Amino acid sequence: MNPFILLSVFFGVFVGKAIEPVYVYFYGKPLFIHFYPIPKKLKPFELEILNSNFHYYSNLSPRKKKYFDHRVATFIQNYQFIPKEGIEISTEMKILIAATAIKLSFGMRNYLVKVFDKIIIYPESYYSTVNDVWHKGEFNPRMKAIVFSWEDFLAGYEYDNDNLNLGLHEFAHAYHLHGLKSSDVSALIFAETYKQIISYTAKPEIRTKLIASNYFRIYAYTNSFEFIAVLLEHFFETPEQFEIEFPELFQKVRKMINF
Repeated sequence: MNPFILLSVFFGVFVGKAIEPVYVYFYGKPLFIHFYPIPKKLKPFELEILNSNFHYYSNLSPRKKKYFDHRVATFIQNYQFIPKEGIEISTEMKILIAATAIKLSFGMRNYLVKVFDKIIIYPESYYSTVNDVWHKGEFNPRMKAIVFSWEDFLAGYEYDNDNLNLGLHEFAHAYHLHGLKSSDVSALIFAETYKQIISYTAKPEIRTKLIASNYFRIYAYTNSFEFIAVLLEHFFETPEQFEIEFPELFQKVRKMINF
């Protein structure tokens, strides 16, 4: 093994076991997020897809763009993309889907989670024989799959301030489950802050204010998983309004994903 890589692994293990727990206790975030001894790069036309279609990426610093590039390339290599009903999966599809997951998990050290291993893509809304309804997308833990209607995935980026983003919503479900089931440092922070959010929003006066505001669509109150997914959609789509209307909740969401 390359001596530099070996030293990097040793450093990571040492930091994780000896130093980081203390740091997390005092600061509520991982000691470090990005550390890539040999970062992967995207091809010029792949970078053009990101710069042309992904405003979040365009606003990153050059250093963070390199981190983002590495994560997108690694994500695409680690997950299977499966076409359905005759759709052809293009590089653009892979880049935009991967970038959505990376945006959501950019503050987490572990972004390659095991709660899903495949991404299934339909051209448009698809019919489920499991529950006899039409779907635009879903996270299926049993199948370890995230499923998208490509038409509806793209609609989530047509307007970036309507608080409706299918890609963010379904990946939020996946990272939520990872946060509750796993023991890496980012998952532990997610789980602990998630408990704080649920406790905070369960207060009668807070819940009344949330519902009365009409800021979060009524679907958010279906259950705690939908609530967190909708919170994260709003966090990325209209962060300024979110922070003004519910500053304490906004900061908790921010801490939860270490944004």
